[in-house]
Amino acid sequence: MVAMDEFHPSNRILMGPGPSDVHPRVLKAMATPLIGHLDPEFLRIMDDIKAMAQATFQTKNDLTFVVSAPGSAGMETVLVNLLEPGDHALICIHGVFGGRMKDIAERCGAEVSTVEAPWGEPINPDDVKAAVATHRPKVVAIVHAETSTGVLQPLEEISDIVHDAGALLVVDAVTSYCGTDLKVDDWGIDAVYSGTQKCLSAPPGLSPVSFSARAVEALDNRKTKVQSWFLDLTMVKNYWAGAKRAYHHTGPISAMYALREAYRLVLEEGLENRFKRHHDTHLLLKDGLEALGFTYLVDPSYRLPMLNAVKLPAGLDDASTRSRLLNEFNIEVGGGLGKFAGKLWRVGLMGESCDANHVNMLLSALKTITN
Repeated sequence: MVAMDEFHPSNRILMGPGPSDVHPRVLKAMATPLIGHLDPEFLRIMDDIKAMAQATFQTKNDLTFVVSAPGSAGMETVLVNLLEPGDHALICIHGVFGGRMKDIAERCGAEVSTVEAPWGEPINPDDVKAAVATHRPKVVAIVHAETSTGVLQPLEEISDIVHDAGALLVVDAVTSYCGTDLKVDDWGIDAVYSGTQKCLSAPPGLSPVSFSARAVEALDNRKTKVQSWFLDLTMVKNYWAGAKRAYHHTGPISAMYALREAYRLVLEEGLENRFKRHHDTHLLLKDGLEALGFTYLVDPSYRLPMLNAVKLPAGLDDASTRSRLLNEFNIEVGGGLGKFAGKLWRVGLMGESCDANHVNMLLSALKTITN
């Protein structure tokens, strides 16, 4: 058997679409000795995480917890629990991740219709209103922050439309959570999911979720078993709530240590301060990139602060420039997806990666490469 050397990763500066840099306190928390996943001390950590998830989602939803898998599993958790064969789902698509929700809804056996917008533009509420009137869906799903395009989708008007029709509103907040305002209760979001590796700045592998009382009622009234055993909330919720915690799976203990510390950092900073930091740092990056000839894909009214989708200047090669950034300067930025591959960069300013130092390092490196 070949002996493997000890692994020493490069000290990267993470400015892509995720993961983001992690605070030293979070890394230290991951090194905490393990305890059992039903140990009273670990159950207390779970309670802490639930309380901080409620605070950061700005919700009082009792069914708020963390799925023991990354953000895509949060997406699947929401959809497989709310949809049964024969249900109708209306999926809003203006990038990659709306398309992923459509795929999962179809695998649930739901009848699926779509409302679409060109990549780089938000969904039009009038289109949602017309589609809801036609299809009378049980669930309407939409991406709040489309990571593939850099669009921040307004939700309040669409939420009113969905609820007036008696449907449930599902929101993908993987990129927006803890980086821009997300008011689950005030905006009437029935089910929301996110990931830990973006603006929350914890390691990837967990997915915070929250379900309204209306969504829990839909879950309780299911006529068929949930498609996934592992993601079945009729069982999982008993691990996260109640006087006697029921074993369901072995929780990812070290990852939960890290998440608890990441949440503590968010709340120490304060949500409004954190949102302002992401917005202000975005403006600093915008000025610097535009001075170098980059242009933004998205109109300023719908532009994500933490995921900057920018078109490359004429003559700047995508692959070779990103390779030089990574290999010579240890800076990671993301390339475009789909039709934007080779033409667009996705520059992340998320959590611990969102400060003036990161912006200035990237701009300095780009000036060196392009001069």
